[in-house]
Amino acid sequence: MANIKKGDLVQVITGATQARGGDRGKQGRVLEVLVEKNRVVVEGVNFITKHVRVGQTQRGTKTGGIETHEAPIHVSNVAIVDPETKKPTRVGFRTEEVTKDGVTKTVRIRYAKKSGKDL
Repeated sequence: MANIKKGDLVQVITGATQARGGDRGKQGRVLEVLVEKNRVVVEGVNFITKHVRVGQTQRGTKTGGIETHEAPIHVSNVAIVDPETKKPTRVGFRTEEVTKDGVTKTVRIRYAKKSGKDL
């Protein structure tokens, strides 16, 4: 079961500090999860510049130039943010019995563990 899912609020916990031009400490929403590569794309984190060849659309407008967008970051470098304390925390799972239409199922539910000082 995945610890980090699309839409989660995460914080970068490794890398260069923001004072040195890095992303450590930044928080953002997960835009995409790349399961097979163990990477996530986080909004506003790990920007790269991409040079796109100049072309034309059907209407004749120019495309291309230098674009910036988020690049994937490894899941071990981010931690989920606890919604109560707004600090990075670990994720736990607990099982609950859910009854729907007379059928009882056991489901696993994610929850944020107690966040200590700073992860």
